[in-house]
Amino acid sequence: MSLRLATFNIENLLTRFDYTGFRNQVRQDRVLRLFDIRNEAEYQRLEEARTIALTDDARQHSALAIADADADILCLQEMDNMAALQAFEYGYLFRMVGNGYRQKYLIEGNDSRGIDVCVLMREETRDGQRIECVDIRSHAGVTYRDFDLHTADPAAGFNPDDRVFKRDCLELDLRIGGRPLTLYVVHFKSMGPGRDGMDGRQSTMPVRIAEARAVRRIIENRFGIGKTADKAFAICGDMNDYQEKLAIEGDRRSGYRFIPQKEPLSALDTFTADGFAVNPMLRRPVDDRWTLYHSRGPEERHLCQLDYIWLSPSLAERNAHRVPEIVRAGQPFRTLFPPGQEVERYPRVGWDRPKASDHCPVVMTLDV
Repeated sequence: MSLRLATFNIENLLTRFDYTGFRNQVRQDRVLRLFDIRNEAEYQRLEEARTIALTDDARQHSALAIADADADILCLQEMDNMAALQAFEYGYLFRMVGNGYRQKYLIEGNDSRGIDVCVLMREETRDGQRIECVDIRSHAGVTYRDFDLHTADPAAGFNPDDRVFKRDCLELDLRIGGRPLTLYVVHFKSMGPGRDGMDGRQSTMPVRIAEARAVRRIIENRFGIGKTADKAFAICGDMNDYQEKLAIEGDRRSGYRFIPQKEPLSALDTFTADGFAVNPMLRRPVDDRWTLYHSRGPEERHLCQLDYIWLSPSLAERNAHRVPEIVRAGQPFRTLFPPGQEVERYPRVGWDRPKASDHCPVVMTLDV
């Protein structure tokens, strides 16, 4: 029996407006800076109009990307709440896929902006096998002290009683046609602005390393240290880190060069160092594993994989011939594609926006 499993950072699917840009220009949208706004009430009206106008196209693109993934189980990141999820499904996703995802699971996590991870599931797989959620657990309350993570890197300065996960590690025990599958859905700490002479990725690395170690500890506590390899589990989500990237050089006039580069350190080394989990994306060509285009101007551009479906060794072996798919038709036109990878974008996708998300959905067919 087979199952289609997907992960997608849907990017800020919110039910509320952000008015903080009126006093903090860093958070103000670029288009509003073009206008002379006289007071806060006027700013709020314009921000509401801007957000609503942009969101309709963006959510059509998000729904199209989800429809193209055609997953039986969909793990989402950056969801505001269950009301947002239901409104998105009714107003957008239903038009693309019909009444498909009847099972929905979302537990409020730790994110200061209120964005959460969630899971949508069909009642049956495409080949008619029943999908059941037997149990669901949030690990949002796990602290550094609980797993002794504050001692692993004293220089990181963790408060022992702070929560490890910036969002959550949502654990779901499933039965697919009666067979067990455990999902762990995460959204690791984002790469913020640089500080203390380090870039954003380096300065936030200790937090993601702690999150990855916590996920591994949760799985080992569940199945036993040294006893996880033959279990059926998958870790899905936006890891906000990568072990390799495609650095981009050149320009529009002379052409672009895409140069594979390995990273000396990644939070994801926690999963791969001793074969604890397998990244099946490595079965794709080295220049065709990316799920996000990063750019801070011509001097800093690369493609990388931030979105993962990690498989337990036994699940990876059982699906050794399976290769993950990446849905890139919702990417904006500013994304630089390596030669031969260009796709037809969805209608009305823009140079920078609207778009489905800054991330691409990743989907994989698995024999369970």
